[in-house]
Amino acid sequence: MDKTTQNEPMVTLTVGNTEVTLLGTAHVSRQSAETVQHLVGSENYDGIAIELCQSRYQTLRDPESFAKMDLFKLIREGKATMVMASLALGAFQQRLADQFGIEPGAEMRAAMRGAEAHGLPLYTIDREVGTTLKRVYRAVPWWQRMSIFSGLLASAVTHEKIEEQEIERLKEGDILEATFQEFAQTSKNIYMPLIDERDRYMALRIFKICQQDAPKHLLAVVGAGHLKGIAAYLQELQQASPDASELRQRLAELEQTPPASKLWKWLPWLIVTIILTGFGIGFSRSHELGFALIKDWVLINGGLAAIGALMALAHPLTILGAFLAAPLTSLNPTIGAGMVTAAIELFFRRPTVQDFKDLRRDTSHWRGWWKNRVSKVLLVFLFCTLGSAVGTYVAGFKIFDQLF
Repeated sequence: MDKTTQNEPMVTLTVGNTEVTLLGTAHVSRQSAETVQHLVGSENYDGIAIELCQSRYQTLRDPESFAKMDLFKLIREGKATMVMASLALGAFQQRLADQFGIEPGAEMRAAMRGAEAHGLPLYTIDREVGTTLKRVYRAVPWWQRMSIFSGLLASAVTHEKIEEQEIERLKEGDILEATFQEFAQTSKNIYMPLIDERDRYMALRIFKICQQDAPKHLLAVVGAGHLKGIAAYLQELQQASPDASELRQRLAELEQTPPASKLWKWLPWLIVTIILTGFGIGFSRSHELGFALIKDWVLINGGLAAIGALMALAHPLTILGAFLAAPLTSLNPTIGAGMVTAAIELFFRRPTVQDFKDLRRDTSHWRGWWKNRVSKVLLVFLFCTLGSAVGTYVAGFKIFDQLF
């Protein structure tokens, strides 16, 4: 071991006919990037694996990939919160870069550039970040989900400097782990999908590469915090020797998003039924009472959705649209108020190419979320959705308070 690699944790083990070297790196360390560059250029390896999923790999290769996304399509497909979470993670990275002059992921870029320069096959072995976030979301109780999401956004917009202890965490793990560290330390439900499952997934991917492509010597660049777990799971796989079919099955299980509870699937329809029943009871007693209940429903539900749009500094017609749409969309669970208001905001304030280009840097500061038209659309969607949801329950309780 030379001076370039002596400070970096490394584990070498044999998987089938392949010698696998696991290099534990720090995602915010120049030393790690230099070590990767040295090892990839040593001509001792004929394959490079990196702790990136395909989407994060694509983002590193093409930093302006956000400019190519169809914003409304993402919202319609229910991916808006995932995009916001991704932006919040990116904001955390940008704060690191601005505060410490450190480029997170520099060692992954070094591996990518080195593999291309030396004509080596490059493998992405991490699970898709969206899948990991969804599995974290599904793994925790409903009451903890909002605190996790709000904490994630708060980490993106806070003025506070990143503490030295957070940097030390990043030297052992990655951006995902550092962001959720507070929760992962106290919740096994979060630790499993965030860390342990990814250890298993990356071990399976490495084993599959060794089984299918059989490189003589594979270098796997992973966060130092994953080194022990991946090595242990690789040793288990080596002993069990699963075939290709079993490997695919195990990977598929870790790539699945657990289905939502049937309760949450049917709850919106149950609420609609209860509200409409309340209107029916009101009109059966008197037309005046029935119309009074509808008035309360419109004012409360529409009003809170409009306040949400106002908080996002939406276009005036978007605010009006929120007031008019929320009372109707709340009675139709197939479409949400946030989706309608986001479409209105997009129509009147269509993001420019420059907005997409500036998105990551703008969202690293809280003012930028309201300044950039892309992130503002996402805020309109989020705040209107929350406003309408709160309005549904508040109005519902008021209606039944008048009936019983």
